[in-house]
Amino acid sequence: LIPHPSSLIPHPLSLIPHPLSFIPHPLSKMLSIKNLIYHPPATEKPILQSINLTLAPQELGLIIGPSGSGKSTLLELLAGLAEATKGGIYWRDRELTTLHLQGLAGLVFQFPERHFCGNTILEELRLGHPELGSERVHKALQEVGLDHLSLNTSPHELSGGQQRRLSLAVQLIRQPNILLLDEPTAGLDWSMRINLAQLLAKLKAHWTLLIVTHDPGELSKIADRCWTIRNGTMTSIEPEKLYAKG
Repeated sequence: LIPHPSSLIPHPLSLIPHPLSFIPHPLSKMLSIKNLIYHPPATEKPILQSINLTLAPQELGLIIGPSGSGKSTLLELLAGLAEATKGGIYWRDRELTTLHLQGLAGLVFQFPERHFCGNTILEELRLGHPELGSERVHKALQEVGLDHLSLNTSPHELSGGQQRRLSLAVQLIRQPNILLLDEPTAGLDWSMRINLAQLLAKLKAHWTLLIVTHDPGELSKIADRCWTIRNGTMTSIEPEKLYAKG
């Protein structure tokens, strides 16, 4: 099983350096990836090759590619769960370490509801962070439209769409600067996909989002920047062209 996202953070929130504390250039692009290569020793070829990407404040970036193209691996690098072989990841022109990235990014895995560990919504939100107060809990649930639910509700009693919203709240409560989402609409029916896309569009007001998917669908309508990825190589594409194809 993939560990719960909260368990992937090696330090309490208070000990993770907040990314804004060392940012020298407030007007520069927030996130940038420069000539990134990821080539684990056990693989014959690089999984990711010469990846370049920039994402500005309150933008939603969308990366589209088939299974095995390297898109999920890229999110793991951005979340600080792996380290690039060459190149760098920057936040407002400052190169980041894996520890910085763990504090900067919130990663929502594919089918996150399969990895819920808490018996209640409150337990799920506080896993790994029992010190979080009721105000933070309420704010996170409010952001994803679940603040009307009882905190004693089991995550497994929620609908599929509500479970995806809860998985977002699990990351939002950490107050990351960028949200990373792996196939967020996978397994959802048409109406749930639309509702989730509407929520992600709303979240752009406060966060930078980067989404990877094999099926852009409704997500292409809310994207500000788009790329396609195949065999570890990424190419920029205008969102309007992508939407026109859909």
